[in-house]
Amino acid sequence: MLCSNCKINAAVVPDGRCPACAPAPSVEGQPAPAAAHPSATAYPPAPPAVPAGPVLRSPVGLGRAVVALLCAGIAVDLFAVFAELHLHAFLDTAAMDGTGDWESGAERADLLMVAAGVLQMLALTATAVLFIIWLYRVRRNAAVFAPDVLTSGAGWAVGGWFVPVANLWMPRRIVGQSWRASTGDPYGAPAKGEGHGILHLWWALWLASLLMDRFAGRAYDRAETAQEIMDAAQALAVSEAVSVAAAVCAVLVVRRLTALQHAKALRGPQPRPAPPAVPQPMA
Repeated sequence: MLCSNCKINAAVVPDGRCPACAPAPSVEGQPAPAAAHPSATAYPPAPPAVPAGPVLRSPVGLGRAVVALLCAGIAVDLFAVFAELHLHAFLDTAAMDGTGDWESGAERADLLMVAAGVLQMLALTATAVLFIIWLYRVRRNAAVFAPDVLTSGAGWAVGGWFVPVANLWMPRRIVGQSWRASTGDPYGAPAKGEGHGILHLWWALWLASLLMDRFAGRAYDRAETAQEIMDAAQALAVSEAVSVAAAVCAVLVVRRLTALQHAKALRGPQPRPAPPAVPQPMA
């Protein structure tokens, strides 16, 4: 006779149910536990959720794109230098008699200046956006390599460029800490080829170009006489030359930091070196 409940096992208890379906004997004062169905399967409890942390993502593609845009910006800056020197030379040599030739030359010089300004704005915007994305990527990677050498959050890789006063040093700090975390031994002296002297030069030239461009731009906007325009155009050309030097250093910074992170990722996890032994005082 089959169990009247599950219809699978043989009935062995007086009420026509099998041992699996029959209620367990209850202890006085406590209800009997519910019988488990024979087809039920016991699964182990799910493991606790592990909080997601930073993961490595290759900066190589972004680094190459940033370098390409920086090179394009260098070309645009050199065009701006040509436009400013052309304006200076035109005002220095053109006959100021109001003839048609003078008007045509002035219009051509002015068009070159406007075109250089528009191209510079486009190149700067595109380069800035991609550079910030690249910097955020390498800062996140640095948190995987050596999180304990980082003192500023990854959000500063973006916000550090837009906070007044802090934008004079915070981006430099983010790059420097990411560089240190990406070296072979973040806790010791950098090995050959891992020094970041180029980083100091890049940031100094970048700040100098910003300062010079602001003063030269104001002088150009206020210029009225031919001599004032010539002086302002010459100052603009000097500031553009400094900007070109800063962009060249930025190319080297991006290439070296990208290469450091790529090489360290290929080496895989490395054991952290043990701290030096501290001599114990004699008893």
